[in-house]
Amino acid sequence: MVTWSALGGVIVAGVIAQLGLMTVENLRRIRARSRQSALELEKLETELGLLRDQRRKRAESPVAWNGFRKFQVARKVLECRDVCSFYLAPHDRKPLPEFFPGQYLTFRLEIGALGKPTIRCYSLSAAARPDQFRVTIKRLADPAGTNPPGLASSFFHDAVREGDLLDVKAPSGHFYLDPASPGAVVLVGCGIGVTPVLSMLETLVAQHTPREIWFFYGVRDRSEHAMKEHLEALARDNPYLHLRACCSRPDADYQLGRDYHHQGRVSLDLLRETLPSNNFDFYICGPGPLMQSLTEGLKTWGVPDAKIHFETFGPSSVKAIAPPKPSGQPALSVEFKKSGRTLEWTGEHANLLEFAEAHGISIACGCRAGSCGTCEVAVFSGEVAYTEKCDFEAAPGCRLTCIGIPRGDVVLDA
Repeated sequence: MVTWSALGGVIVAGVIAQLGLMTVENLRRIRARSRQSALELEKLETELGLLRDQRRKRAESPVAWNGFRKFQVARKVLECRDVCSFYLAPHDRKPLPEFFPGQYLTFRLEIGALGKPTIRCYSLSAAARPDQFRVTIKRLADPAGTNPPGLASSFFHDAVREGDLLDVKAPSGHFYLDPASPGAVVLVGCGIGVTPVLSMLETLVAQHTPREIWFFYGVRDRSEHAMKEHLEALARDNPYLHLRACCSRPDADYQLGRDYHHQGRVSLDLLRETLPSNNFDFYICGPGPLMQSLTEGLKTWGVPDAKIHFETFGPSSVKAIAPPKPSGQPALSVEFKKSGRTLEWTGEHANLLEFAEAHGISIACGCRAGSCGTCEVAVFSGEVAYTEKCDFEAAPGCRLTCIGIPRGDVVLDA
């Protein structure tokens, strides 16, 4: 027969056991929270350390040079069909300044018997080093259409040799990633548009950053899949990096899951299916149709404009993201004095350079971003305003047409 005393003892023992279990569980939760807090604190300290290191490096870095500087081609490497990397060392052997990943170099090339230098801009494709730059160039048609196809890129592929000297301006450009920023990023590069985002990727990897990185690389087939082994090695060695190679026209021997991750083009649908959320900074470079579809799609997905960064190349790319034609505004008169033509500006083009090209008027150009000064023309009358920040100081009475639009009737020396 169970006595009240024994029953009370059982109850007390049960309560004590339950309290003990609750205490153990609470201690486990506290320890788990402490570990999580420690990990978050460690990540924060790492990010702050990276920020301090970036600031220190930039403070100690050599100052960018003015004008052109001589660089020697230290190495020339064929990456895939029609794509070569050029490793450039300063001829004066002085240290190179830091640059923001995504920026480009401006080259002054003496090509054949053209009678004047050819200016071209090519993205830096590697992380900053104190002793060399790297650009990766695809043989392709001339962007302005005013010279034989592939004039500058063919010159690099066919005529530039290891040991040659090239005239190069300091890195510039407004499409870049801040390595000290702590946010997660999505990097998208299609075709040769991979070069600036590759520089971003290599910079983040070199910092051992804890930032989450998604890298989407779009190619048509295996012949365009540049630096395949290099990218796969980076992904294997970096737990924060998620590599996604997309191939739109694979052959039978190019295997899904082994050689690439997705069949088809990089698209908004692919991003939505793959990414855990839209809470990223997006950096995108490629042809015009890609820019248009992804930038517009990301906005409909709820990504703020401030988190969408893109770089385009070629006049079709600029046209693809040109601002819409303003309504209710009268047409303006643009006179090209040398060409003997007067045309109506209605706002359909992004800038005067594109406007001139659309009407068969040749204006020399290079960067198409207000940095190299190649498209500078004199303004005889009227006002030309800039749509973007200008890195090049034009001569008095002159403006850059690649970022210029008319404010009223204008007369240009072109």
